[in-house]
Amino acid sequence: MQLELLNEQGQAASSFDVPETVFGREFNEDLIHQLVVAYRANARQGTRAQKDREQVRHSTAKPFKQKGTGRARAGMTSSPLWRGGGRIFPNLPEENFTQKINKKMYRAGMASILSQLAREGRLAVVDSLTLDTPKTKVLADKFKAMNLAESVMVIADEVDENLYLASRNLKNVFVVEPRYADPVSLVHYKKVLVTKGAIDKLKEMFA
Repeated sequence: MQLELLNEQGQAASSFDVPETVFGREFNEDLIHQLVVAYRANARQGTRAQKDREQVRHSTAKPFKQKGTGRARAGMTSSPLWRGGGRIFPNLPEENFTQKINKKMYRAGMASILSQLAREGRLAVVDSLTLDTPKTKVLADKFKAMNLAESVMVIADEVDENLYLASRNLKNVFVVEPRYADPVSLVHYKKVLVTKGAIDKLKEMFA
């Protein structure tokens, strides 16, 4: 399989071979969905907490007498059946949301995403992406010339200080190294710009 190598004007300058195992896989929607759900679940934090019947503020006095009222018997107002009572199974801060994904599944899912991006024309490859100065306007002009100004994820083989500083103030621009590329970002951004050096690293990771 071949991918086009773009110049700084967004035009195809040449083409180069890439492995079918990474950029030519069939689209596996179920696997990609499982990958995205697991990644987002693993990023969740246990920040919510509810109180059980021991922790809620209540009186230990019996609300009303046991018999003769026609109502269901009750011992105290902390019962989960009462409004303001404690929860039976409360959410706790140490709740664990993580989901396990095997390495083989992860590699196959990421390769399937990259392959679909290539088929849809959402994957662009450049020889390199370097800046002489950390100027946001310079990087924005480069993206505009390549028709990538709307929403782009950049996977560079090395993110130097100039590229990091120039990109952090651009809306809808996300710059990472290949090891930090995640399935949610790959699916989210409309375009993915990859340097030729990053392609080699992606081949090592997911082939």
